[in-house]
Order: sequence, then C-alpha cells, then structure tokens
Amino acid sequence: MSILFECEYEGERYAGFARPVPGQQLTLHKVSDGQVRAAVIAAGDTGAATAALTRDTETITVDGGAPLSYLPPLLPAVTGNALVSGFMRTHKSKYEDEPTDETEFVAPNWFFKGFGDWLRMPGQTLTAPAKAVALIEEPEVALVYVNDDEGNPHYAGYTFGNDLCDIGLHRQNPGWNPYCKLCDTSISPWLFLGEPPQTVTGTTVIERDGVTAWEGSFGCGADALYFKVQDMADNLFEYPALRRPGLVNYILLGADEASFHDGFRIADGDRITIDVKSHDVVLSNPVRFGGAPGTE
Repeated sequence: MSILFECEYEGERYAGFARPVPGQQLTLHKVSDGQVRAAVIAAGDTGAATAALTRDTETITVDGGAPLSYLPPLLPAVTGNALVSGFMRTHKSKYEDEPTDETEFVAPNWFFKGFGDWLRMPGQTLTAPAKAVALIEEPEVALVYVNDDEGNPHYAGYTFGNDLCDIGLHRQNPGWNPYCKLCDTSISPWLFLGEPPQTVTGTTVIERDGVTAWEGSFGCGADALYFKVQDMADNLFEYPALRRPGLVNYILLGADEASFHDGFRIADGDRITIDVKSHDVVLSNPVRFGGAPGTE
C-alpha cells in the first residue's frame, strides 16, 4: 500500500512516500504549505500527484529515526480551513437487517468534530472535558478530501483516527451529541493512496498506571458498514458548507462497539493504544480530563 506523509524537519516542511525505519535512509521532498494539496487537485489522483512531487522537488536524505515532526495528512498551515467531521451508527452490527443493492439510501447521522488544528498526532495528549460522563474510544477510517478553487472535492486517500467522545453524555440526552464530540481526535500521519479499505481489523488496549486495564478487537472497513462509503460521501458533499474553496475535509466513517459497551470506563491519565494491525498503523495517546487543549 502506497502512502504519503508530511512533516517538519529543522524548520522546513517535507513530504515523504515511505514509512521511516530507524537505521534506514529516508528521502524527503521539500514542499511549501499547500503544494501537496495543489498537486492532488492538478493531477486528479494521488498517484500522479506523487510522481509530480518526486520529480519537481528538492530532496534531502535523513535517517529514518530522525526527529521528524509529523503533520495530519494535507493539513493547511491555516488550520481553520480544515474540518473534522463524521458519521454515526454506520456499522451493520447496529442494524437488524442486512443491506442489499436495492436498499434505499437514507443518510446516517452526521456530526461536526472540530477544526484541523484540533487533530492530534500519535503520542500527543487527547484532552476531554473535566466533567466527562463516560468516554469511549472509537477506531475509525478517516477519508481525506481537498476542495479546488471552485469548491469541487477531490478524494486524496484515507487514514485512521480515534474519535474520542463522551458517549455517557450522549446517552443522557442524544440532543447533547454536539457537546459529546468536543474531545480531541487522534489521527495517523500516513495517508494511504487508494480507495477506502474494505477490510480493517485491529485491537485496542487501554492502560492505567502502565498496566493493561482493558483490551478488545475491532473492525471498521467498508465491509463492516451498513452504508456504501460513496453514498455517504456524495450526500455529504451536496451541502455547500463543505465545498468551500480550498477546504480540507477529514471525514470519519464511524465505529463499532468499544470499551464502554464492555462496561469499562476510561479514566483521567489512561493511555489508549489503537493498533490497526491490517494496515500497520498505531495510534497511542494519553487522555487528560480538563486542562488546556493541545498541551502535551
């Protein structure tokens, strides 16, 4: 699976097209803010964009263990021009019937999660409200779209995220769901250059004081969803607010049951590690109740 990532190194922004491995040489391509997004739009697909970026950029070579500061995929420097949102109750396990090709599409519930600078990289702290009722981790596929100057969305690829939220608050009153979603979201820096995945599997481990307190498995690929991914995306982009020129959209496709449904309750200071084994992606983040957002 081909990937693309962006990072900062010694004060400059770079793109890479291979996973860094300590002890192995890694080629980085110097890019300006927006250059990768513009290449995706101009090329029409990320494969062609990759070819253009590797052909036309200045390169450096570093050790794969170098201290790179990773960025959310295609995140603009002006992060108010990026939105994080997602769908709710999308998994087949939450429905009594099985969808067929003739099943009429009825859009699932959708939520606004935050702006681009609300995203957190693996290792960074996820901040939740000080009086959260009951948090839940939600391992999800995240689609990444870039809008051109006319507002037309261009699919760039997919990655994975943890849509941390306060399901306890939601259950007290579903109308409070917008509040429930006001927790930081972890996202992988690796942008996978291909269609949304059919099968995604992995495990979640929640540690407390360095000891495993809960562990479970998950699946979140298209095969696990009640809705067709393209139907959900097409419906969402009918709304002009998501088609603003230059906007980057990170769209979470929903999660199945997790630790909360098993009776576990996440506590202040716990560490959530989501290991997407099918794609060799790990999101590991400590959780803090209250405190300043974005702090480590």
